[in-house]
Amino acid sequence: MKKDIQRAAVLGSGVMGSSIAAHLANVGIPVLLLDIVPNELTDEEKAKGLTLEDRAVRNRLAATNKKQLLKQNPAPLASKKNADKIEVGNLEDDIERLSEVDWIIEVVVEKLEIKQQLFAKVEQYREPGTVVTSNTSGISVNAMVEGRGEAFRRHFMGTHFFNPPRYLHLLEVIPTESTDADVLTNMKTFAEEVLGKGVVEARDTPNFIGNRIGTYGLLVSVQKMKEMGLSITEVDSITGTLIGRPKSATFRTLDVVGLDTFLHVARNVYDQVEGKEQDIFDPPQFLKDMADKGWIGEKAGQGFYLKKGKGENKEILELNPETMEYQQGEKLKSPSVQAAGQAKGKAAKIEALAYADDKAGQFIWETLKATLLYSAEKSEVIANDILAIDNAMKWGFGWDLGPFEVWDALGVERSVKRMEEEGERVPAWVKDMLEAGYKSFYTDAGEFYHQHSYQKPDINEKDIDVPSLLQKDNVITQNSGAVLSDLGDGVAALTFTSPNNAIGLDVIQMINKAIDEVEANYKGLVIANQGKNFCVGANLMMMLMEAQDDAFDELDMVIRRFQGMTARIRYSAKPVVTAPFQMTLGGGAEICLPSASIQASAETYMGLVETGVGLVPGGGGNKELYMREIEKLPEGANLDLQPIANAVFEKIAMATVGTSAQESAENGFMSERDDIIANHKHTVWHAKQKVRDLHEKGYQPPVRKPIPVVGETGYATMLMGAKSMHMGGQISDHDLKIAGKIAFLLAGGRVPKGTEVDENYLLDLEREAFLSLIAEPKSQARMQHMLKTGKPLRN
Repeated sequence: MKKDIQRAAVLGSGVMGSSIAAHLANVGIPVLLLDIVPNELTDEEKAKGLTLEDRAVRNRLAATNKKQLLKQNPAPLASKKNADKIEVGNLEDDIERLSEVDWIIEVVVEKLEIKQQLFAKVEQYREPGTVVTSNTSGISVNAMVEGRGEAFRRHFMGTHFFNPPRYLHLLEVIPTESTDADVLTNMKTFAEEVLGKGVVEARDTPNFIGNRIGTYGLLVSVQKMKEMGLSITEVDSITGTLIGRPKSATFRTLDVVGLDTFLHVARNVYDQVEGKEQDIFDPPQFLKDMADKGWIGEKAGQGFYLKKGKGENKEILELNPETMEYQQGEKLKSPSVQAAGQAKGKAAKIEALAYADDKAGQFIWETLKATLLYSAEKSEVIANDILAIDNAMKWGFGWDLGPFEVWDALGVERSVKRMEEEGERVPAWVKDMLEAGYKSFYTDAGEFYHQHSYQKPDINEKDIDVPSLLQKDNVITQNSGAVLSDLGDGVAALTFTSPNNAIGLDVIQMINKAIDEVEANYKGLVIANQGKNFCVGANLMMMLMEAQDDAFDELDMVIRRFQGMTARIRYSAKPVVTAPFQMTLGGGAEICLPSASIQASAETYMGLVETGVGLVPGGGGNKELYMREIEKLPEGANLDLQPIANAVFEKIAMATVGTSAQESAENGFMSERDDIIANHKHTVWHAKQKVRDLHEKGYQPPVRKPIPVVGETGYATMLMGAKSMHMGGQISDHDLKIAGKIAFLLAGGRVPKGTEVDENYLLDLEREAFLSLIAEPKSQARMQHMLKTGKPLRN
C-alpha cells in the first residue's frame, strides 16, 4: 500500500477541479489535469486549420481552465510559477498515465452514472496502492464504487474540498463501507500536514456535514425573513459578524456562492429526504424565479443585490422578493442590535441578541433554534460526534462558533426550556444529557459531550492554540501590550495583546524584556500572535497625534526604540523565530525581517506599506530588506549592487505586498532560513521546533558587517526611475518626495558607489526620512484618511 503522495491526477478541469489542482501545486505536488475531449472545433481552431485529432484541440478544456487560474480573483495559485507544476491532458490519450500517480481525484459532473463509468476506466490503469477519491458534494460515495474490485474499494473515499480550496480550511473526508482504515488515516494525516486542511470525517449522507447544516440554516433564514416581513438588507445586518458569522452574512454569501449552486445543493437533499425536512429544502418560489431570470449572484452581475453606478454615484440596491424589483435597503435597528454590539465576547453577543424581545431578537432566536435542533437531530446521522459538526461549520462556512458552541452560549438548560415551551421537540439525547447532569456540550477544559460522557478530543500535537499560551500557569511576565509565556521545552513565546496587535511602546518594551529573559533562561523565543492578522504595523493614531502636537522629540525617541528593538531581534544571543500569518505589514514585517527564521503560514501577506500613509519604514525595514538581498550574494562576490538596490527601492516605494507567503518570499521578504507552513494551525509548533533546532546546532547570532551601498550615483538612478513615473502621471508630487527619501536612505546618502557603511548609519538616515515626512501636512492627511476609511489616500 502506498503511503506517500508525491504526484496526483485531477480528473475534471472545471472551476473546482482546476482549483484543486492549483492547491496541490501550491504545496509542491505535481498534477496531471485531465478533461474530456471536445467534439467540435472552436472558430479560432478552425482558423488555425486544426482538426479534432490535434493534441491542442484534444487538450483544450484542461489547457483553457489552467490558463483561467492565472486570471481568477481571489487567486487559486499562491504564485503564478506554480502553474508550471500542472500538466494538462485528456481522459482518452492520457488515461494510461494514471499509473504514474499516487492519488487520483475525480471532479467531474455531479451525475452518479458518469462517475461510475469513469471509475470503471480508472480501475484499469490505477496502480496497486494508489488512492482514488471523489470531490462530490453530496452523491453517495458507496454508490459510486458499486461493481468495482475489492482493492479499488479499499482505497476509495470521498474528499470534499470547499470552494475556493486554497482559502477554505475544511476538507470533509467520507469513507465508504469498504475503505481501509489505514488508507483513511493516512489520507487524513496527509490532508492535515501537507494540504494544510482542517479534516472532518463525515458519514455518507446527502451533502455530508457542512452543506447539510449550512444549507438548512440559510433556507430557514429565508423562510423566517418572509414570515416576519424583513428585507434582505435587514437580515444581512444582523446575521453577519454580530452573531459570529462572516461579514457577507446571509444574502451576500449566497450572491458570492451563486444561487444556481445553492439551489443544486438544496435539491440534492430534497430528493433524498421526506416530510417536514423536505419542505424546508424546497426553496421559496422567489428563489426559483431569480434562477429562471439568471439573477444568480455576482457572476451574473445581479442577485439579491444589484450594484449600480460608479465612484461617488455607486449604490447597492436590494431585491424586494414581493415585487421582484430592486430598491434601496436599510439596516435593521433595534435595542438588541445595539446591546449585542456593545457586548464583549462572541458568546455574549449571541446571547444578548437571541433573548431580546424585539424584531431582531425574534428573528435570531427562531433561526438559531431551528438550526440547533436540526444539528442535534442529525448529529448521529451525518457525523461521528458533535465536534466534527462544529469544526465543519467553522472551517467551511466561517462561523466563529459551531452549532453546539452556540447552544452553550445560549445556555443549554435555559434554551431547551424555552424551546419546549414553544412546542418544539428536542432530540432525546440532548434531554438525556441534561438529566444526567451534563449542563453543556463542552467543558472549560475543552472536552466535548459524546456517548453519555465528556471526552477529550484527539488533538494533533502540532495544533498549538495561541490563546492557551496566555493562561496564568504559562505566563512569565506581561504588560498592556504583550504577554511572555512558557511554550515548553525551554522555549518562550511572546504574544501581542494590544488592539489589532498594533506596535506601541508597550510592545517594544515587552520584546526587549522578552529577549533579556530568553538570553538568561531559555533556548529561544517565538513571536506568535492571535487575531485576524499577525500585525499591520505601529500605532498610527499615536504617531499622528504626536506629530500634530509637534512632539517630534518624542517621536524620535519612539523610532529609536523601535529600531533598537528590531536590532535586538537580529542580534539576540538566542534565536528569535517569528510565526506570521495573514496581514504582516509595516512594523509587523519589520519584526519578522531580522528574526533568525520566519515560519510563515502559507497565507501570509507581507510588505512594507508605509508609503500608503505618507511615510517610510521606520523600524529598520529598509535596511533589513536590503540586507536580505545582500546576504544572498556569494561570499566575496564583486557584483553590481544597483539591480539589488533598484528592486528593494521598488518594493518599498510601491508598497508591494505578497499575496501569499510564497509570493512574499519572491518579493525578498523570506529566504532559505525561512519556511512556509501549509496548515496555519501548525505555525507555532514549527516555530518552536525551529528554535530548538537552532539551539541544538549551537546557534550564533549574525556577525555585524559593513554594508555596501550604491551611493550618490545609485541614488540618482533610483530617483530617475521615480521621476519617469511622475512625468507619466503614475505617481503624485508627494509620492515622488517619498520615493526620493527612500532612494536616498537605501543608497547610503551622498557617498561614493561601493562605500561600506554600518547599520546605525543607515538607521539614522531612515529615522531622519521618517521624521521629516511625518511633519508633512500631506503625510498627516494620508494618515488621517487611513484611520478613518482603512484605505490609502492619493494626494
